[in-house]
Amino acid sequence: MTALHHEVAGRADASPLLLGGSLGASTAMWDPQVAALAERLRVIAFDHRGHGRSPTPEPPYALADLGHDVLELLDRLGLERASYCGLSLGGMVGMWLAAQAPERIDRLVLVCTSAHMPPPSAWAERAAAVRAAGTVEAIADGVVARWLTPPFAAEHPDVAARLRAMLVATPADGYGACCGAIEHMDLREDLAAITAPTLVIAAEDDPATPPEHARRIAEGISGARLEVLHGAAHLANVERPEAVSRLILEHVTG
Repeated sequence: MTALHHEVAGRADASPLLLGGSLGASTAMWDPQVAALAERLRVIAFDHRGHGRSPTPEPPYALADLGHDVLELLDRLGLERASYCGLSLGGMVGMWLAAQAPERIDRLVLVCTSAHMPPPSAWAERAAAVRAAGTVEAIADGVVARWLTPPFAAEHPDVAARLRAMLVATPADGYGACCGAIEHMDLREDLAAITAPTLVIAAEDDPATPPEHARRIAEGISGARLEVLHGAAHLANVERPEAVSRLILEHVTG
């Protein structure tokens, strides 16, 4: 297990909510949400292993490794249970946690994510490109193009530039190893084991995990609710910050 870097906001006595980010992102991706969520929750944003300010252990990584990192974080914080919100890779970790350690997860929010993302070769090729270049810069333009819709990126070049800088700062080894975790991930059979009340959020214009991925997740988890947001790509929390914050709060505190 890896001791994850994390940042805490909100009252110490409020209900805890973990925030797990996208592949190639740090805790900074949650800046549009933290202040609003922290008014009612104890918000704990963390960096996956190989990302942001968390350590980068030797690869390979499996999704279970990332999940056990979060369980270790809960233990360090003295939390028996917490709600969890994850986007993309963070959502995959959330599904693993809710299926494999249901006693630790209270409510679950899955944003722009997938239970299965074939073909495996695409992830192997992306990891190889990053490792060969020694930097995530090699694939940065294509990733940011999936993160934001073209109109939003054109209207908010400062936001696009900050996100790109965050992505490029990700260690090449950590990014490549997490690509490997997604390459071998298949959570489809785990969905039926998830008992935490679950909200699934999709973005209409997300080319990375289109709404049909979210529908399959919602259909596989008993009682799950699906919300599809308009006018957003993969980082829906950035393009539709108020809507995402509202949906999270309604689900976690409802």
